[in-house]
Amino acid sequence: MRQGAVGQVRVVRVDGRELVEKRFADPVRHDTEVQALRALAGSGLPVPELVAVAPGSVLMTLLPGERVDGLDASRQIAGIGASAALLHELHRLPPPTGLPGPPDDARTIHRYREAGGPPLPLRIPPASGRVLCHGDWTNGNLLLSGELVSGVVDWEAAHVGDPLRELSRAAYGASRDDPRRGEALVEAYGADPADVRVWLPLHAAELWLWFREAGPPEYLDRLTRELRSWPA
Repeated sequence: MRQGAVGQVRVVRVDGRELVEKRFADPVRHDTEVQALRALAGSGLPVPELVAVAPGSVLMTLLPGERVDGLDASRQIAGIGASAALLHELHRLPPPTGLPGPPDDARTIHRYREAGGPPLPLRIPPASGRVLCHGDWTNGNLLLSGELVSGVVDWEAAHVGDPLRELSRAAYGASRDDPRRGEALVEAYGADPADVRVWLPLHAAELWLWFREAGPPEYLDRLTRELRSWPA
């Protein structure tokens, strides 16, 4: 299977049944994914079902569909837009106890400035609530079958946090190569675009730090150029 940035994922056959095995280097991410999937069992959301849990790995059901980030432009827009209803539904579920809290935005701002990132209008917007968040709602973690989102995978970054922050992060990531994708998500979710935009500098700073520490240099160079022309 196509790999993400953190876990190792492969399809395995167990007793004639195709399952997904995911291995984790970070025990916190392992435990978070397990707790989130257990909390979401029976919720109606299209998430994997846990089959077996072992230290450092999990076995779960293989969901149908294609990764949205591998589809053509029009289907990517349709897929991220269709996912908004599921994201909204997720944010209405009672968050389970024990999940990590929200990302430390104050620390992100401090690290970004200490690292010499391009000037950004960084601030932490007022909280709009505390809900169950996926933590990495991207086209790479959504599966599409026809017109329906048939799977939402990779729950190792799940946490209890701000719904508008999560929506904004998803929209920022979706818009990187095609602004229409982010617009489709925000519109279908039903949020005020102005409320979403106030979070964008934080997500840009997060991404810049990620590229600086782990991403290819050309990605960091491209993003640095973009951030130098960020609107005041």
